[in-house]
Amino acid sequence: MAESTFVHVTYIRTTPEKLWSALTDAECMKQYWFGLHCQSQWTAGSPWKLVSDDGLILDTGEIFKAEPPRQLVIRWQNQFKPELKSEGVSQCTMEVEPSGSAVKLSITHTIEREQSKFIAAVSDGWPKVISNLKSLLETGSVVLNNPYPCKAPALKRSNNVSVQSKASGRFSVRW
Repeated sequence: MAESTFVHVTYIRTTPEKLWSALTDAECMKQYWFGLHCQSQWTAGSPWKLVSDDGLILDTGEIFKAEPPRQLVIRWQNQFKPELKSEGVSQCTMEVEPSGSAVKLSITHTIEREQSKFIAAVSDGWPKVISNLKSLLETGSVVLNNPYPCKAPALKRSNNVSVQSKASGRFSVRW
């Protein structure tokens, strides 16, 4: 079956334990995830949801695997946009690995659907969220305060979105 995948890797000057805490603590999350936070018990089989400051549930799912402070796997489905929800459940895998004085954070977000609009959306969001997380852990403050430019000119996006497929092994996102 065809699939779409987004992969993001970064290195953060921290410890695996501090990174794991930042990935699973709702109050910390609000700082780097533009006011959003996740709610879960962070154990395999527990429900998971992404919630806005005003209580709107954006995404839901289930913790598939949790091995603190090494790996977290979430079955994830958008609940906010019908066109994304209709694509079904995705899987987000976060891997935390010591690397010298830093920690390597790898995020792989996959859905069993070719040319996924959901994967195109997360490929725009994850780099901003993770940039803020890295900045927060290394400096104590975030680098981005708004996920979208407030007064930027409107950009016309085409429907030509490319994502990685198992067959091609290529990844690019073009708007």
